[in-house]
Amino acid sequence: MRDREPGLTDPAAGSPADPSADHAAGDPGAPSGQGPPPADRADYLARWSALHGGVETRGLVGGWLAAMHALGRPLARARIAPDAVTAGGLLLAVLVLVPAAAGDRWLLLAVAVVVLSAVLDGVDGTVAILSGRTTRWGYVLDSVCDRVADACYLTALWLAGAPGPLCAAAGTVVLLLEYLRARAAAAGMSEVGVITVAERPTRVIITAMFLLGAGIYTSAAGAWAGAGASATLTIGLVGLGQLVRVVRRRLG
Repeated sequence: MRDREPGLTDPAAGSPADPSADHAAGDPGAPSGQGPPPADRADYLARWSALHGGVETRGLVGGWLAAMHALGRPLARARIAPDAVTAGGLLLAVLVLVPAAAGDRWLLLAVAVVVLSAVLDGVDGTVAILSGRTTRWGYVLDSVCDRVADACYLTALWLAGAPGPLCAAAGTVVLLLEYLRARAAAAGMSEVGVITVAERPTRVIITAMFLLGAGIYTSAAGAWAGAGASATLTIGLVGLGQLVRVVRRRLG
């Protein structure tokens, strides 16, 4: 998941990066191999930082990476392919639609599935680094799967009772934000760029939180789901504005 929700930051000044960004970091031009696997957690953190524009691995980012390292190490030792972990996260994101469509208390299961899919989205990049298998293909695959998962999360809110046009608007803004980031990277903005209020981890948290409310207060499930879609749209617009400002300054 492209991972924790500080405000606008500049990676050149040592700002945090999205801890869930995967396989070959946020730069599409990242090298397709990273040599031998990291010797220990410190080496892993150094590799992760190098893949994400040299950002610091402290605070919330460091805590998330420590958890991902603990979860990813057994998978790397078992020689599980990073792409397989990515596919598992995507599968869970799609499966969230089943309990979301069932409604009522099944929405609580949907929350668990959302969280598990987000965890796998963070673990796949860890497995890639620990096994020395970071690739450009992994970066592309992870990005595509993230967009599909974003659509599934908003669809889950719609199935839980959120207005369709509101979910569509939120999805459009999210896609615009991610598309702008990708085009900026293609235009030469090789560093992480900017961490906005609308990074994917924030969106995942919003989805899980409002589905939880809908599952607990079933008589008001539609209101909870609608509030979740509204929150996604709101932070998406703010985040898009932040990103536009930074990209224009860097590339203008």
